[in-house]
Parts: sequence; structure tokens; C-alpha cells
Amino acid sequence: MLNILVCVKQVPDINLVKMDPVTGSLIRAGVPAILNPLDANALEAAVRVKEAHGGSITVITMGPDMAKEALRECLAAGADRAVLLSDRAFANADTLATSYVIVSAAKMLGDFDLIFCGKESLDGATGQMGAQLAQRFGAAQVTGALLIKEVNEEAKTAVVERELEDGVETLEVQLPCLFTMEKTNYPARIPNLKGKLAAKKAVITTITADDIPGLDRNRI
Repeated sequence: MLNILVCVKQVPDINLVKMDPVTGSLIRAGVPAILNPLDANALEAAVRVKEAHGGSITVITMGPDMAKEALRECLAAGADRAVLLSDRAFANADTLATSYVIVSAAKMLGDFDLIFCGKESLDGATGQMGAQLAQRFGAAQVTGALLIKEVNEEAKTAVVERELEDGVETLEVQLPCLFTMEKTNYPARIPNLKGKLAAKKAVITTITADDIPGLDRNRI
């Protein structure tokens, strides 16, 4: 059975965010938080792989307790289990620290065949997380993935189309592989009532810094 991981982030609604003219940073106070839209596209890609080939989807995020709402959205849209990494020790983490914590925690959950991410987050828009996660997982990486065409669980391979500046490239990759997804073919799924009700009751696993064996606090 395929083991699939989707890395998501809760972000401020960028349409309502203002910029501090002195510091140049986002003013998040009072701004509603939403699931990063590009991560919702990545989740949809994962759900379609599960529907076509079977498997289980784990969705993971790092953030405060309120980030559970973004995870429940993912559960309603087809994820099977949700994990929140939440600890004051994780506050103000940059992408390097965040990717370290996510992979350290994810390795407690098992080995993943396919890892999906949005290509960037609305608030940071660095586009760094995919590459960092792939390196830490020891996984292959396909950026700008347009379409997961085929997954062969027995051969541990996947065929994927990725977007280039001058066209589309088709690749066969060895699993495990991380994909940063484009939204073109994977519009975010609107959960049905059954999914919403199940997600509302679902247990979300919370992992703190103390729960992760061997975590180097100098790196978080």
C-alpha cells in the first residue's frame, strides 16, 4: 500500500494582510488564517493518486494549535490522518529549521513513497521547502509537477509531467519522490458533508519537541 505524505501550512489570508511600513513585515494580527491554497492543490494530487492506486495519506504541518483547522480541511478533502507539530520551541523557525523538524517528526510515522508540497506558501513565497524536504528525506524531487500520470507500486516508480519554461517534460522517477505541485490539473476539492463531519470528529496527533527522539534543539 502506498504511503503518502502531504506537507501543508496555515497562512494569513493574503488578500486581507497589510504591510508594516517601518519593518516591512506582514501584519498578521486580526487576519483570518487559511490553508495555503497551493498546498490544497498538492493535497488534491495526493488524493487522486490514492483513489487510483490505493494507499494512505498523512498530512502534516508545523504551527500553533489553531493550525488544526487547516488540518481538518485536509481530512475533509481526503487525507486519512493529520499531524500537528506544535511547541513554543518551534516559534520563529525559518525554512531550514522547519524542514528539519518536519522530517524528524515524519520519520517517526513511517517511510513515505510519495511526498507532496505546494510549490510555495502565500506568506513567505520562498519556494525553498520542497528542495530542503527532499534532501532531508533522501528522496528524488520533481519541481513544477503538472500531472502524476502513473504510479507503479511494485517497481517503485512514477511517471510525471513537469512544467518547463519552453514546454512540458515527462519523467520516470524512482520512489521515494517529492513533488512540488502546480495547480493546473489539481483544483482544490470541495469537501462533502460526510467528509466535513468526519473531519470535525477526527483525532489530530500533536507532536512536541520532547516527543521527537534525538531532536537537536540548536537546529530548531
